[in-house]
Parts: sequence; structure tokens; C-alpha cells
Amino acid sequence: MARLAPPPAPPPVTVGDHDGARRFRMRMTQVMATTVTVLMTGWVCTLGVIPAIIALSIAKHVLVAVLMMGLGVDAPQEQKYRSSPH
Repeated sequence: MARLAPPPAPPPVTVGDHDGARRFRMRMTQVMATTVTVLMTGWVCTLGVIPAIIALSIAKHVLVAVLMMGLGVDAPQEQKYRSSPH
């Protein structure tokens, strides 16, 4: 009777990003941009209805830009695909 053996384990792969400080700075920039945007929007909303509508419209665009920055949409091509084996 034939026995099935598990396949051999794949070789260990090391990720050589070494960009912990750069990633931390990017995340802190995102957090600070988001915090400042929310606080400024809250302050402008206290000035009246029309300024509140304008502030919310601007804040929406700024927060979407911060999100896109975090997703790496604006990153150069070599940074996005640096870990690929090509």
C-alpha cells in the first residue's frame, strides 16, 4: 500500500525591506494629516452651516488622498514591486 508523504518544506525566504523607520514615518504622517483634517473640520463646523458644508467637502477629499497615499497609489513603480522576484 502506498503512503502519502507531505511535500518538502519550501526554502526559507528573507524579506530584505529594512524600511521600518520609513514606514513608521509614513504612518505617522498619515495619522497627523488625518487628525489635523478632522480637528480643523470640526472647528470650521462651529462657524455656521455654509462653512460646515464647504469644510466637510474639503475634508472628504483630503481624507481620500491620505487613504490613497497609504495604499501606495502614488508610490514609484520600483517601490511597489521591489519584493517581486523579477
